[in-house]
Amino acid sequence: MTQVDVIVIGAGAAGLMCAAQAGYRGRRVTVLDMGKKPGRKILISGGGRCNFTNENAAPENYLCGNPHFVKSCLSRYTQHDFIELVDRHGLAYHHKTLGQLFCDNSAQDIVNILLTECEWAGVNIVLRSEVINVQKTESGYSVTTEQETLYCESLVVASGGLTMPKLGATPIGYKIAEQFCLNVLPTMAALVPFTLHQHDKERFEGLSGVSIPCEVTSEDSTTFKENILFTHRGLSGPAILQISSFWRAGQAVTINLLPELDLKQQLADWRETQPQKSLKNSLTTILPKRFIEILHESNAIPGCNINQLTHSQIEDLANYIHAWQIKPNGTEGYRTAEVTLGGVNTDELSSKTFEAKKSQGLYFIGEVTDVTGWLGGYNFQYAWSCGFAAGQYA
Repeated sequence: MTQVDVIVIGAGAAGLMCAAQAGYRGRRVTVLDMGKKPGRKILISGGGRCNFTNENAAPENYLCGNPHFVKSCLSRYTQHDFIELVDRHGLAYHHKTLGQLFCDNSAQDIVNILLTECEWAGVNIVLRSEVINVQKTESGYSVTTEQETLYCESLVVASGGLTMPKLGATPIGYKIAEQFCLNVLPTMAALVPFTLHQHDKERFEGLSGVSIPCEVTSEDSTTFKENILFTHRGLSGPAILQISSFWRAGQAVTINLLPELDLKQQLADWRETQPQKSLKNSLTTILPKRFIEILHESNAIPGCNINQLTHSQIEDLANYIHAWQIKPNGTEGYRTAEVTLGGVNTDELSSKTFEAKKSQGLYFIGEVTDVTGWLGGYNFQYAWSCGFAAGQYA
């Protein structure tokens, strides 16, 4: 019989952070993970360079059924605290746009920092160890794997969401929550590319690889201003991934294709400087040529010279370009999504400790909870913050 103080299910960002913190408190900690190596999702994130936090991380960058829930852990362990940690370990990193921080070398550097912290804290990490059963005991919990049954006082579920099933994502965290009568909110893929209806897919498939700086708005008026990217199946790029968290099936998204330019003013200028030039050729100077050609072929833009445009055509064209509407068919799903929206209802958890209110000694942290950050290092920061918070009490 193996008896420890704390069992953490999941050797991801939140789980490893929590394990190290609990270990530093003198707790005997065992981390169980079904994978061959720890931190698998960290390793593939940010194109292998891991966007490990964001300098601007704040509660308003998160979606959660209870918006106040995130404030507590983010204030107690901030992005500056994590930056201080990686600085102490000598991590080489660089700043990108919008406050994003990336490793200079490899995401493995972040995993190594977490593993070093766990080693210093005396944490035992057991890999290739799939959890089969969890039960409440008189003094805590029993966790059964294919190899053995372990006993603990505190059980921390950091098993992640449903994203990237190839990396071993399973619904075990949600099942444990339901087993102990916690409410689990419906889940869906988020930070994920859109697929298009067949007619739009055929219309735009020649644009695969074309990127346009845009402003994308969902039906609930949430707006993100970054690039969109046409793919062979639909739309991707940072702005699309961001808006996907706010999109629901059947809704359209509105895309301002020229957020930095007033098209009506531009057309007025062209009337003065190049009235005989065709509208199509003029537009290819401010938007990708292939994109304009497709709009021209489908009669979305008039086939005439600048000076032949009527007032109503100018109005219609400006509305079309500044508020291009497209209705996705769906998303690429959990296969390519970066995070899972929904999960364990945060009303069931203490915002201070992440302990389940209905079950003493049971904690839920990370992606398994109903907290989803924006794209750009926000989800990792939540992992560090909630892992730190739970690690003070588990």
